[in-house]
Amino acid sequence: MIHETFPAMGTEIEIWADEPGDERAVRDWMEEVERVCSRFRPDSELSRINSAPGEIHRLSPLLASVLKAADQVRTLTNGLVDAGVGAAVRSWGYDRTFAEVEALAERPDPSLLPVWEIHDDRLRADPSTILDLGGVAKGWACDRAVERGLATVVSAGGDLRSNDPDTTVTILDPWDQIAADVEVGKGGLATSSITRRRWTVGGREASHVMDPRTMTPVETPILSATVITATALEAEAGAKATLVMGEDGLAWASSQDWIRAAIVVWHDGSVYATSGVELAA
Repeated sequence: MIHETFPAMGTEIEIWADEPGDERAVRDWMEEVERVCSRFRPDSELSRINSAPGEIHRLSPLLASVLKAADQVRTLTNGLVDAGVGAAVRSWGYDRTFAEVEALAERPDPSLLPVWEIHDDRLRADPSTILDLGGVAKGWACDRAVERGLATVVSAGGDLRSNDPDTTVTILDPWDQIAADVEVGKGGLATSSITRRRWTVGGREASHVMDPRTMTPVETPILSATVITATALEAEAGAKATLVMGEDGLAWASSQDWIRAAIVVWHDGSVYATSGVELAA
């Protein structure tokens, strides 16, 4: 099987495929998704919508599909993961690519809770709601690439979808030590972490993961959460929701019948998992 990597969607894309030409098909697909869904490209469809909040927008088929996936994620996690947190992400300083993010001297005023809905190809959002499709778009794009047969396994920054029954993944903790080796098989896996993208706000560290219930960066003893599900989209949702739930995250993941397994790394380096997961010694 051929292994290729390339940059796209603000991260590194990895594919495992049978033919050398498959890499080009996946690259073109990721570029198409990014061109529509990126919040960093001023000419993307998402950016144009965010620049005209409060209006009813008619969506392209691709963006409508991604936003329906975001709506599915919001329902699946009972609001723990919500694409409408863009206003909070911006106000806390992550309003440009992460390499350009700078420290903020003061904590921002709280953003209003997100309110948005999609019906067919129509989107309506409150004037204060800004959409951020980062993780949802990556997971969804990986799922579509594999389901369309463009590659056997596709990973976008760790959001992975596999159609190979023999796929296994080594999960590393924030210090690059092995936390677990897990069998993904045909399914999805994603890791969400508060350690990779951090900056200071009002003299304190903030992360890019926002809690939709408070519109502030999550405060959690969990440094990273990894979830295995049927799809990359569900795994992305499950990993982020586990982080948002904090000390109750692993218990929450265990109670979700759509989550096959979950592994969390605690702030002191301890590693815990749902039943059936073999942790590294």
